[in-house]
This record gives sequence, structure tokens and C-alpha cells, in this order.
Amino acid sequence: MKQILQDLKNGNTYLEEVPCPAVIDEHVIIQTTKSLISLGTERMLVEFGKANLVQKALSQPDKVKDVIDKVRNDGVISTYEAVTSKLSQPLPLGYCNVGIVQDSKTDMFKKGDRVVSNGYHAEFVRVPKNLVVRIPEDVSDESASFVVPSAIAMQGIRLINPKIGDCVVVYGLGLIGLLSVQILVANGCRVLGLDFDTNRCKLAKNFGADVLDLSKESNLESFTNAFSRGRGVDSVLITASSPSNEIIDNSALICRKKGKIVLVGVIGLELKRSLFYEKELTFQVSCS
Repeated sequence: MKQILQDLKNGNTYLEEVPCPAVIDEHVIIQTTKSLISLGTERMLVEFGKANLVQKALSQPDKVKDVIDKVRNDGVISTYEAVTSKLSQPLPLGYCNVGIVQDSKTDMFKKGDRVVSNGYHAEFVRVPKNLVVRIPEDVSDESASFVVPSAIAMQGIRLINPKIGDCVVVYGLGLIGLLSVQILVANGCRVLGLDFDTNRCKLAKNFGADVLDLSKESNLESFTNAFSRGRGVDSVLITASSPSNEIIDNSALICRKKGKIVLVGVIGLELKRSLFYEKELTFQVSCS
């Protein structure tokens, strides 16, 4: 079967012929009909692969300590070989898969079931039963392929626990951000979407949100103050991807006292204590 893989040494993405997975207990084998590309996540992996070893280390400082500990215990040569061996292993891409069950070792699914899962970009995928769900007959394969990113958006929103009429900022209008906007609007919230991409801002506006195009307007605090009628926003859902600490600082600035900030994306996290202390803000990272 064919599968999309990535080389972590250089960031190259390629189509490879690999063996079909065999079914194991509590898993199902799915033949793919649709596979959704999540641009933010997959672009991040490609950029990581294209970086040199120093840049890779800087992007994952928590892993650097593990490498240093290994050098102390096993020596430089052994550590270098282990790191290069890890980077040489091809990485399967994708996590939004729709298809037909071909084999199953669980009572939950049978051959022929149309399902959505977090399987890879591949002709056939093997997925644990708890990461698979049947698709209703009136839902198309294309629509169903958005289930996994929608679930990621939903989890971040659950952590905010918004009420009808709450002012919520969605910071970053990529795939997850735009899905979040639609869920929040349907929940009865007043939503403000922030992004540097004009087209994404237009989409968010079409979905019922107010928008601030950051490529044209720089006075974020003044704009959000007017949007929240002078009170500060109730919560900020960060769905952006950026190494900058500016996003978390801005989120704290625009929140009301005791407001909530939930991080779904990946950003710089050098928090300024004073911004959180003065308002007693709540910050939480959402697990996908």
C-alpha cells in the first residue's frame, strides 16, 4: 500500500510503498476514502525537519536535557548515533482519516462500517477502537474528515466553558481556529477572530464573528476594549502557531479580571507574571 512519510533529517515528504498493517486485538483496519491535511500541524513538522541540529534543539529545549544526560551516561558517540538514528526513522503524517472497516478485532465495529479515525495519510490504517467512530448516513466522507480537528477545537472550548453572551477571542484563524469560531457562535457567544491573513479574517466574518485583521490594525487592546464594551474579554482561545511570546502577552492584556486563556496551538510561553497576577488570570494548555 502507499503511505505519506516525512524524513525528519531534511523535512522531505514522500510517498512510499509499505506493507499493509495486520489487525491486532482491540483495533480495526480501515481502507481510506478521505484524508484531511491539517496545514498547521504538518507544516510545523516539515519546518522542524528542514532545520539543522542546532535549530531542532532550540525548538525542543526539553529534549536537550535528555540528550545532555545521555552524553554524561553513555558518551558523545553513542548519543550522536542514538539521535541520528531517531531522526532517520520516517514519520507517518496525518491524523484525520475517513474510510471503510476492512477487518476488526473488537465488538464495536464490523467489516463495511463507514468510520472516521485519527489514522495516517495511507491507503490502509490500523487504529485502536477508542479512536474510531461510525459516520451517520447523512454525513459525507468529506464533512466527516473534519471530525478530529473539530474535536480538538471542542476540547479547548470545553476548558473555557463559555456561557451565552460571553466575549471570546479566537487568536489564530487557521483550520482549528475557524472551526472554533463556528462552534462558539453556535454556542451563543460574541466572538472576535484575530489573524494576519485577510482571507482567513473574511471567512471568520462569514461565520458570524467580528474580526481584527492584524496585518492592517495594530491597536489590539483598544479594539478589544471596544468589542468587550470596556470590560475586557471573558476568555481567549489561542489556536495560533508562533514561537513569539507576544501572543500570550496580548491575550493577558485583553482579558478581564479572572478571565481565562486556553492554549490549543503552539506559541512562546515566557509568561510575564505581573500580567497574570494583577488580573488573577487562568491559563491552561489543552490536550488534543
